Amino acid sequence: MLEALFIVAIGLIPVILSWLLMRKAEAHLRARLRTAMNASASHRLSRFYGSPLSADHQYVEGIGYLIGDITCRFNARSAHLRCAINPSGPCKQCPHYESIEFN
Repeated sequence: MLEALFIVAIGLIPVILSWLLMRKAEAHLRARLRTAMNASASHRLSRFYGSPLSADHQYVEGIGYLIGDITCRFNARSAHLRCAINPSGPCKQCPHYESIEFN
């Protein structure tokens, strides 16, 4: 009888260790997710209340911050990419500039 309990106990050790390690990993991942969410929220708040990152950034209602000349047909309408033809810029005196009309 004692031998059977010993065999059952040895059989349960991997299950218990696995359960403990999973709980530890889940707690670690929850902490990392909380940190990432807090960093993202603080970044959004600083972008919302702060000024644009540079003079080239422009805020467009409903879209957010865009870089480059937003009146150009080739503007990528992105905060990271300036233009489809000339991604790194500058927009001033660009030979590919084509104005678009806003209605």
